[in-house]
Amino acid sequence: MKRILLLFIIPLVLVACSNDEEVTPNKRFNDYVNHWNEQEFGEMYGMFSQVATESYPEDQSTLRTEKIYQDLNVSDLQIDFEELNEEELEMAMEEGTAELPFTVNMETIAGPITYEYEATLVQQGEEDEEEEMNWYVNWDPGFIFPDLKDGGEIGIDTVNPKRGEILDRNQMPLAINGTIVEVGVVPGELGDNAEQSKKQIAELLGISAESVDTALNAGWVQDNLFVPLKSVLSTEEELLSELSAIDGVQRRETTGRVYPAGEAAGHLVGYIRSITADDLEDLDPAQYSANDKIGSRGLEAHYEEQLKGKKGVKITINKEEQDEIILAETPVEDGETITVTIDVNVQEKLFKSYEEDAGTAAAINPTTGETLALVSSPAFDPNEVLYGTSGDLWERMENDEQNPLINRFASTYAPGSVFKPVTGAIGLKDGSIKLGEGIEIDGLTWSNGEGWGNYEVTRVSTSDGPVDLEDALIRSDNIFFARKAVEMGSDAYVSGLNEFGFGEDLPFEYPITMSTISTSGDLDDEVLLANSSYGQGELEMSALHVALTYTTFLNEGNMIMPTFLTSEETAQVWKEGLITPEQAKAIQEALRKVVTEGTAKKAQNADFPISGKTSTVELKLSDSESGAENGWFVGYPTDDQDILIAMMVEETQDKESGLAVQKVTDVLKQMK
Repeated sequence: MKRILLLFIIPLVLVACSNDEEVTPNKRFNDYVNHWNEQEFGEMYGMFSQVATESYPEDQSTLRTEKIYQDLNVSDLQIDFEELNEEELEMAMEEGTAELPFTVNMETIAGPITYEYEATLVQQGEEDEEEEMNWYVNWDPGFIFPDLKDGGEIGIDTVNPKRGEILDRNQMPLAINGTIVEVGVVPGELGDNAEQSKKQIAELLGISAESVDTALNAGWVQDNLFVPLKSVLSTEEELLSELSAIDGVQRRETTGRVYPAGEAAGHLVGYIRSITADDLEDLDPAQYSANDKIGSRGLEAHYEEQLKGKKGVKITINKEEQDEIILAETPVEDGETITVTIDVNVQEKLFKSYEEDAGTAAAINPTTGETLALVSSPAFDPNEVLYGTSGDLWERMENDEQNPLINRFASTYAPGSVFKPVTGAIGLKDGSIKLGEGIEIDGLTWSNGEGWGNYEVTRVSTSDGPVDLEDALIRSDNIFFARKAVEMGSDAYVSGLNEFGFGEDLPFEYPITMSTISTSGDLDDEVLLANSSYGQGELEMSALHVALTYTTFLNEGNMIMPTFLTSEETAQVWKEGLITPEQAKAIQEALRKVVTEGTAKKAQNADFPISGKTSTVELKLSDSESGAENGWFVGYPTDDQDILIAMMVEETQDKESGLAVQKVTDVLKQMK
């Protein structure tokens, strides 16, 4: 009896195991969908039915799908299906065929696409053959998109956005989409001296003869077709006339980026350039392709996302003698117009004032905080970068001793004596300096004892009596400020500098290098502390930050927040209560006397009163050897305080004294 029971149980176990191992349409299609979701197209093709593989070879099915997905930049692919219930599954197992509805969701370059379709799975294989029974997908092109089931081709239509323009405060253009001239050749019209003509064209356009040949040998070129070679500005009339005289040369007007301010705003605005392979690795492939342009340097780069806009894309299915079927569409979005507080008139006048000199300047409205100009000299002309015909442009700029590729207004420099009003303000708030209270200073040099070794602070002139803050500013007395900083001590002085914005980024739209106290961030060395008090040592500031510190004296002790976009709220306080209104007024009065009695007398050339402060910064090569000198002047109209200019001129040691004063004064006179 026990033996019979055992024999009965064994067959049941075998049947159960067999049912568990049997492949169902649900499981098989689930495997297929998993491969699809992962875009594993090779594995998908191995699950096609015999009918599908005979009707649709791999290059017409899965490889075609893969190519379409790449072209459409498909992402977030998700396929879901409804499993057969028990009754449907039992019927499918009996009949050897199953219908499974599924839904496809995906993101593409033109937006989301969703569709529903139905998969048919069939059993293949012979139980008594080596090939085991299994379920296979009866694939057809409707799996890619249902409207492709009966044929058709995918179309992708792209509309490029117009790049946004950059305007100044008065709606004057800094970067616009203007008319340029595309110069090219019709090969069949080059005539008998084609080689000589091509060489002449290349020389005039500043390109290589090889690049001309490459363009003319492109696969699409025919004798009667226009082959573009280079774009030039429509104002290059002489060049265009010479080119037009050559047989085969033609020109067409088109739209291109134009920079009306040229060199004057080169560093500020930047330019656009062709996309590189490295760029494409980091950019959104839906918005950038190898033939696009991208902002390089300046505002063009800083506001690239806003200026670029977004491409319009439409994905369609096209069939003969039928209207196109739209699968997805994203309308084009043109780039934004960026309007800055810059006044191109001030920008150009400041730049031209440099002539052959190098340096940097920032102009602001000291009451509102609006930035009127950011100048770096020398510079480059963005138009020449894009359309110039000099083949050695970059080589010349890279080898230029004045470094025209350096953006000086975004950099920092030792401010020298123009910084003394800030030290004065720190001392007034600290209490170590009191208005009208002077100290006795003897001679032209001062040292604070043995700890200083042989080092001494020097001043340019002696004093007849006690030196107070006003006298120290008028005569630019280094010793007064050095002694007061030492009296304050490092901690108090550094704390005061931090209150003036040192060690933090300017709250400013355009990236400007942070002003720093020293390489270490502190002033533990007393000699360094003394030197920093009059703007030397290791202290470094941008011209814009220098200008902003002076707003403290024109706004009752509050430093104004700088603005750069016209959309920003103006006249906002950045640093509040740095000194009292009375103290601010006293420094204002001293800055006027710097012009009438002190080191900035050249500013009296204007027929209106100017206030300000000068400095000469010695760039020492070593403790014993002097180097070049940079000259500074911060100036503003004493009464109509609507513009303040902080200017630095490099290497003034062999030039006329007060060069920066003269340049700022000339610009202010032109603005009145």
